[in-house]
Amino acid sequence: MSIASVCVFCGASTGTHPAYREAAVALGRALAERKLTLVYGGGAVGLMGIVADAALAAGGEVIGIIPQSLKDKEIGHSGLTRLEVVDGMHARKARMAELSDAFIALPGGLGTLEELFEVWTWGQLGYHGKPLGLLEVNGFYRKLNGFLDHIVGEGFVREAHRDMLQTSESPQTLLDALDAWQPSVQPKWTEQKPG
Repeated sequence: MSIASVCVFCGASTGTHPAYREAAVALGRALAERKLTLVYGGGAVGLMGIVADAALAAGGEVIGIIPQSLKDKEIGHSGLTRLEVVDGMHARKARMAELSDAFIALPGGLGTLEELFEVWTWGQLGYHGKPLGLLEVNGFYRKLNGFLDHIVGEGFVREAHRDMLQTSESPQTLLDALDAWQPSVQPKWTEQKPG
């Protein structure tokens, strides 16, 4: 699979640890250095603004997708390659997915998790075959990864679908893993329905 664009889900806040900001800068630079277009939520604040600014400063192309209702609250970034204003959150997520060949989640809050899990569910159901990744920063996703392993063990998620989500502490290593990833051919439902 050839990746030309990566959607980054991340917080409209910077969080409490400087490592989160540093990771956003490193990811933005890594995307630009690889000539990968950054697709993200279009905001100028928090980790969203930091990853976009880092990619732009390194000569990268950045496309932001933001709902009209959030344009003022998240301060729509005015310096992007392109900023698209859409009607709502559903349109935002659909457009980001349409424009992206892969997805990475930096640290973030409920919106970041919701975006990640929705696009992961779409992949599990076969609506796309695009890779997903977590950029692990300062142990941010350690407990989430433990819980994901738990739900596999409890029989609610298949191992092949769990493996769709790559995790790394290095932007470069994570991008390498996403580039090498192959979609699972295992369907979500394989049990026979009761007769």
